[in-house]
Amino acid sequence: MKKILVVLVMLLTVSVSAQKKKKNAKVSFEVDGVCMMCKKRIEKAALNTKGVKFANWNVKTHQLNLIIDERKTDLKTVQQKMADVGHDTKAVKATKEAYDALHPCCKYRDEEIVGDHKQ
Repeated sequence: MKKILVVLVMLLTVSVSAQKKKKNAKVSFEVDGVCMMCKKRIEKAALNTKGVKFANWNVKTHQLNLIIDERKTDLKTVQQKMADVGHDTKAVKATKEAYDALHPCCKYRDEEIVGDHKQ
């Protein structure tokens, strides 16, 4: 009986520690954008999110790499911040108003503008 109790306590300890939120979690996801102005806007919005310690968005791959404190924020919150400044992610789309507020050069939904940036 004692062995069963010891095993149960050990299992509970392991499961609680596995669910512990990390202070410096590395996460990444795609954010739509096309230029260096987008990069500045995306990184600024990320860094202005409580719990985000590092943000770097790659113009070519559209990957946003972050270091976050999972005790203070989560992926969904950061993705919503991207949408709030006009940039889509796979999980959260920017509202029409937020997208329309972008500079004309940053209209990543317009194929012509995307094509201009590829040249």
